[in-house]
Amino acid sequence: MLITVSGPPGSGKSTNAAGLAGALDLDHVSGGDIFREMAADRGMTPVEFNEHAEDDDEIDRDLDRRLHEIATTRDDLVLESRLAGWLAADHADLRFWFDAPVEVRAERIADREGKSVDRAREETVRRETSERKRYREYYDIDIGDLSIYDAAYNTARWPPEEFLDVLVATIEAYDADYDEGQAPIEGVSHGF
Repeated sequence: MLITVSGPPGSGKSTNAAGLAGALDLDHVSGGDIFREMAADRGMTPVEFNEHAEDDDEIDRDLDRRLHEIATTRDDLVLESRLAGWLAADHADLRFWFDAPVEVRAERIADREGKSVDRAREETVRRETSERKRYREYYDIDIGDLSIYDAAYNTARWPPEEFLDVLVATIEAYDADYDEGQAPIEGVSHGF
């Protein structure tokens, strides 16, 4: 089973993707971890690296090619990245989108990274603006288009341990044969 988890920074992607992988005995691959490693290799923060990527499209394209290859060649995996649902397309069994109000996400990021909430909010907004611009320019993807996802959740509504139960219940209720004969919902081919 291939499950994708997507959403903006601080939405709970990493926490819940890792929890889901553990609960279902699946591997977990995080595009964010790969991106942060790429930034650190260049001596940049993720925000600086995001903005640098606006001038060097090979950064995104390299990361997205790697994730697309993983998504299209592996099973038994939870793939987590902002574009995971788009990258996996019809290869995914289930595609999830997580979100939360920016204030909640900024608090989570501030707590995780040891910075002020104001700084986390400002960096998050800058990062999202940069990414939205690049996804549109490179792949003609509107990151706000949630029509490709099987389920979208506001993660601020549940404590993390209860939200994991919601996700596991969703997956357990999943019936791959239910929509048999239906035309699949497909993303546009974006040339990853």
